[in-house]
Amino acid sequence: MRGVVLHAPGDVRVEDRPDPKIIEPTDAIIRVSAACVCGSDLWPYRGIEKLDRPAPMGHEYVGVVEEVGSQVTTLKPGQFVVGSFWASDNTCEICRSGYQSACIHRVLMGTLGTQAEYARIPLADGTLVATPGLPDADLVPSLLAASDVLGTGWFGAVAAQAGPGKTVAVVGDGAVGLCAVLAAKQLGAERIIAMSRHEPRRQLALEFGATDLVTERGDEGVARIKELTGGLGAHSVVEAVGTQESMTQAIRSTRPGGHMGFVGVSHDVSLPGDELFFSLVHLHGGPAPVRQYLPELIDLIVSREIDPGKVFDLTLPLDRAAEGYQAMDERRAIKALLTP
Repeated sequence: MRGVVLHAPGDVRVEDRPDPKIIEPTDAIIRVSAACVCGSDLWPYRGIEKLDRPAPMGHEYVGVVEEVGSQVTTLKPGQFVVGSFWASDNTCEICRSGYQSACIHRVLMGTLGTQAEYARIPLADGTLVATPGLPDADLVPSLLAASDVLGTGWFGAVAAQAGPGKTVAVVGDGAVGLCAVLAAKQLGAERIIAMSRHEPRRQLALEFGATDLVTERGDEGVARIKELTGGLGAHSVVEAVGTQESMTQAIRSTRPGGHMGFVGVSHDVSLPGDELFFSLVHLHGGPAPVRQYLPELIDLIVSREIDPGKVFDLTLPLDRAAEGYQAMDERRAIKALLTP
């Protein structure tokens, strides 16, 4: 099959890879209908995360079941499925508490690579959720978004306790941040402040439900949030970047007693203990347990109540994946969808 492999920073190639096969009786093989480039894929692409060998890429996927292992009971060939970027059994004690991304048997799909024509999905019964029939083609991008960025943005908003009567601020205007805006709207937030200085992203934030736009960053961004909230800060803040600046900005934008959900993959972030102590801010986050939300998100998408697929503003055939990486790296695209 054809699949994306990162050989070195900036060196993305689409090449022949071995066809996936059933290895464990709990596996499934899917024919990938759509995959995409994630903002977290840019960390190794930019050389910030080091590679010690060529690596298959991709962890977001939707597709049609081709084959199932002998112990798979809930899926059958021909079904269209959505899966999380973490494979999980969905039965262990941690999964049953709602944290499938910390499943005791978890497998990170990025280690297998889903930017490809086919993919092996471990722990298929626990990982994959079938849609009600084959979806209309125009729903596929939104279902793909549910595999990671929508579920991650949703977790960020839930962790920040976005809801009725709350003012929510979102730090980060990538696909996850934009989906956090959408999630906050769905969760009933009264006011949603999107922090962005890029016009296409600002417009999509408004479409997803933002009520206010803030262009400032860092201390100036914090001051602007305080100005908009009577000097107090937001009740709920979602951090969707993962840098020192974004984490600091998010914590300082949260009012005492407020909640901050952090879902950006942290890189070289350190938080001073004294500032955390006196901030009186609740912090919760990490790798999103997307599987927890998939049934609800699929229902919202199939019923056309939400359209998170709008975060994909560039669609390319799989063989042109390198263009997608470059466009996202240069911020010419929010998120690139790849069609095998």
